Amino acid sequence: MGHRTAVPRSISTLAAVLLLLGNPNAARCDGFEGNVRPLLQQHCLRCHGGEKPKGGVDLSKFGDEAGIRGDRDLWERVVDAVVERTMPPPGDRAGPNEDDRQRAAASIRAILDVTDGVPDPGPSLIQRLTRRQYNNTIRDLLGVDTRPADAFPADGGGGAGFDNNASTLFVPPILMERYLAAAADVLAKAEPARFVVARPGDDLPAEEAARRCIAAFARRAFRRPVEAAEVERPLRLYRRAAGRGEGFEDAVRLSLRAVLVSPAFLYLLETDRTDGEGPYRVTDHELACRLSYFLWSSMPDGELFDLADAGRLHEPGVLEIQVRRMLSDPKSRSMAEDFAGQWLRVGSLADLAEPDRRLFPEYTPELRDAMVEEAVAYFHAILREDRPVLELFESHYTFLNDRLARHYGIAGVDGPEFRRVELPDRRRGGVLGMAAVLTLTSYPRRTSPVLRGKWVLEELLGTPPPPPPPMIKALPTDDRIRDGLTFRQRLEMHRKRADCASCHSRLDPLGFGLENYDVLGRWRDRIQKQPVDASGKLTTGEEFVGPAALRTILMETRRELLVRNLVARMLAYALRRGVEYYDAPAIKQVMAELEARDYRGGALITAVVESLPFQYRRGETAGGRR
Repeated sequence: MGHRTAVPRSISTLAAVLLLLGNPNAARCDGFEGNVRPLLQQHCLRCHGGEKPKGGVDLSKFGDEAGIRGDRDLWERVVDAVVERTMPPPGDRAGPNEDDRQRAAASIRAILDVTDGVPDPGPSLIQRLTRRQYNNTIRDLLGVDTRPADAFPADGGGGAGFDNNASTLFVPPILMERYLAAAADVLAKAEPARFVVARPGDDLPAEEAARRCIAAFARRAFRRPVEAAEVERPLRLYRRAAGRGEGFEDAVRLSLRAVLVSPAFLYLLETDRTDGEGPYRVTDHELACRLSYFLWSSMPDGELFDLADAGRLHEPGVLEIQVRRMLSDPKSRSMAEDFAGQWLRVGSLADLAEPDRRLFPEYTPELRDAMVEEAVAYFHAILREDRPVLELFESHYTFLNDRLARHYGIAGVDGPEFRRVELPDRRRGGVLGMAAVLTLTSYPRRTSPVLRGKWVLEELLGTPPPPPPPMIKALPTDDRIRDGLTFRQRLEMHRKRADCASCHSRLDPLGFGLENYDVLGRWRDRIQKQPVDASGKLTTGEEFVGPAALRTILMETRRELLVRNLVARMLAYALRRGVEYYDAPAIKQVMAELEARDYRGGALITAVVESLPFQYRRGETAGGRR
């Protein structure tokens, strides 16, 4: 195989590259000399130039567009800082006006957006099945639901934070031992009808019957047509078992264990082509696997196999029909659990959040699981019902059962099953009002405007702040009033430090807007007997009070960032790798198709599936990168 490993980048860097795509000001871009150099000379180089540039960032060494493209990561951060008005720092009256900022950002974006001219779908990596994918594949292959992969070592998290990132899925020795044990276990529990497709008879010798069983099973397990040599290897095990006097079914079972520990089963493999240059379309069987592991976290079903055999799966009309069919299937819940759970980080709530049980005895495993289920059921419904993805950020409904409804103070919800519930007011609506998110972004004994603001910047907008500087004094672990100062007042004093202001001016206002929610995401009007101050002012000047007003501002002024980040995350999850600068055209195209189709969830999935990087592989000399 001629696969190569790519180093994933943060989604946020691409979000910065694309920040102003579609902005009408981009048409006025005059490039580096007209828009970027003047801004650098007038406002940036006094701090980020000379012998000791601030923060080690020396912008004086960049004299042309080629230089900017040579350090994309740095200049993507520059775009973010310029647009968010964190550079020059807040309070610098000599900073550029808004028009200069927008034109400079558009120019930098245009410079970074230049590609080599050859469409580049990026690398297609060899991906080991994740634990969820392994369990689901065994379920669909053998009809058993024993979840053997739950005993495997945990999967890592890679580019964009998803555990299906191929570059982080290794095979430690203990995992190979678990594969061998799992293969024997699941085959012992499977009904023979799942793998015995032929039996010895007067007209069919036992070995030929075994060959047919192995070939049929391997074809489904490997998710493609198999070659004679791939059947011959496990057939040798059948011969040995039969030679020892074992019965037909037991001998076949032994041979199939070899299939279940084969790389062709344990990995999602694709064939390299060396007969041409440039990108080329994956085979229909490979496309069926990309599609099924994207939407179901499992192997293709019979309908996908049939379309792949006929060579029709790649046809646009056929693909769209399959997307709709697959999203309506209950198996699509796996995607909601994997994608939403990892993107929003609520799937790891049990590991990442631990409210103080003395202060919050209500936080039981039952409540915690209900919090997570709200987010998963909500996201699944948007895809399954083809609702606008913008409802992720603002809506008039959510999904509740009786336990979570009581937690929110919403009456009229009975029973443990989750169902859609209309919200009585705008206190909640979208992910920012979900208890799982709010608990995740709190400390054990108090809420954290900093953590919540950071979560909004990272997970929703795709523009994370840099790490905090070292040796910063920790803030109190609770929100008690000390020396007559509320926690918010202490935080405001903290952000007056010059080395803290640039980041906290972005973080804190977003978190302040969510202060009406306590550690467990319940609504509150007072903190320590003082009225909640949920007011904030963004670096771009917008002022608001409370979560409803914050959501409105985000939807009105940050919609492009919200949608772009969602698209980039979805593409990263679908491609099983981090997105790179050469994915910018695909993200732009998906965004355009999404807008043209009223931001529907099905349109998002269809556009990703029909994109160049999803359907194509990089050729041996594409862009000179192999």
